[in-house]
Amino acid sequence: MNELIAVVDDEPDILELVSVHLKKNRFRVREFPDAESFYRFLHSEVPDLVILDLMLPDADGFEVCKYLRKTDKLAAVPIIMLTARVGETDKILGLELGADDYVTKPFSPSELVARVKAVLRRREPRKEAVERIDIEGIISLDLQRHEVAVKGKKVELTSTEFRILQLLASKQGWVFSRDKILDFLWGNEKTVVDRTVDVHIKHLREKLGTAAKLVKNIRGVGYKLEA
Repeated sequence: MNELIAVVDDEPDILELVSVHLKKNRFRVREFPDAESFYRFLHSEVPDLVILDLMLPDADGFEVCKYLRKTDKLAAVPIIMLTARVGETDKILGLELGADDYVTKPFSPSELVARVKAVLRRREPRKEAVERIDIEGIISLDLQRHEVAVKGKKVELTSTEFRILQLLASKQGWVFSRDKILDFLWGNEKTVVDRTVDVHIKHLREKLGTAAKLVKNIRGVGYKLEA
């Protein structure tokens, strides 16, 4: 089944433009002009990805993003923020709230579709020689199911947070620079700044709770996972 993309934007022209290009690329699309109609939809369906405008008539896009991340069944759904705001502060705030990527208006529809595909690819389980990684009985990663548990209790991570943890856990004690982490996440599609890594690491640590101490910052170099 083709992935279902929810597009939330109050501008009819933008909704139509994005929808047409996504459908050309064989995505299923649901369009929402406001937060209220989007919330109603979420009661019955879970999209594979959300394209979310920050400036909605009945809600702040940041609040919608927070709602998605705090709701168990929606917490892992990738979010691409669509915004006319160009300041780095807004972009960083969006990432801090759990967005996976952002696109600034005006934008190229082809670029947006490429971003959608890239984010969905990052979410797809890869065939791994190793199916599980266990760190001292504290953190357990199931690489096939994309699930993480801390001391046996499941932790909900976004696809980006999971992949960062996977990378760090793949070579425990090895220090990965921010550039190496960005290359692992986005490769040639890398369009974000180093600060993005710090934002995702901060979120990851918060979700790991007592196990957060295993993710260590090596000042001026990068991050490592070490028991």
